[in-house]
Amino acid sequence: MDLYEALYTTRAMRRVAPDPIPVEAITLMLDAAIRAPSGTNAQNWRWVVVTDKPTIAALADLYREAWRVLNETVYAGADRSANPQMQRVFNSSQWLADNFQDVPLVVMPFHRNDPSGASIYPAVWNLMLAARGQGIGTTLTTILGAFRNQQVAELVGVPLDKGWSNAAAIPCGYPLGRWGVAARRPVEEVVYVNRWGEEPGWTVPEPMWSSES
Repeated sequence: MDLYEALYTTRAMRRVAPDPIPVEAITLMLDAAIRAPSGTNAQNWRWVVVTDKPTIAALADLYREAWRVLNETVYAGADRSANPQMQRVFNSSQWLADNFQDVPLVVMPFHRNDPSGASIYPAVWNLMLAARGQGIGTTLTTILGAFRNQQVAELVGVPLDKGWSNAAAIPCGYPLGRWGVAARRPVEEVVYVNRWGEEPGWTVPEPMWSSES
């Protein structure tokens, strides 16, 4: 797959099929992940790869609890009906919460001594790009670590007393939807040059990569 196709079309794929993912695909994803930059090359990461159905079912229960807490706190009072895009994202997120137990693979990166996530999240993105190259959809979720970190650690045996913390849970599967370039505000609306508030002297009215490129 062309590099730019992967960059432009790797988007959140929450609706995925229950079909199992081959071990060869999983190992490539993880091998790509650990090639990412790591601060001082410390590689303070560990990856828990979950394919066991009962464990995924238990994670699903925790995920639904975390999703409920998120909606009762962070998203409380949000008027999704006024924003069709927000409503679509919410519907997709709700689908994942309702169907998490059927996801065939969940990758859970843990990290320590990386408070900003500067080492772990490039590795997570490497994993997601490698998955895209094999037609596997992913989405980056953080609510399990945010709201159910202790329970997740107990479920998969993570020694929290050693400083490990869950950075994300990445559900993976063959997507039920279609790949495509995500709609975004034009670059010139979110980029300044040299100083805050100074607009660039150029515009990018359309994505610079397309399937017709």
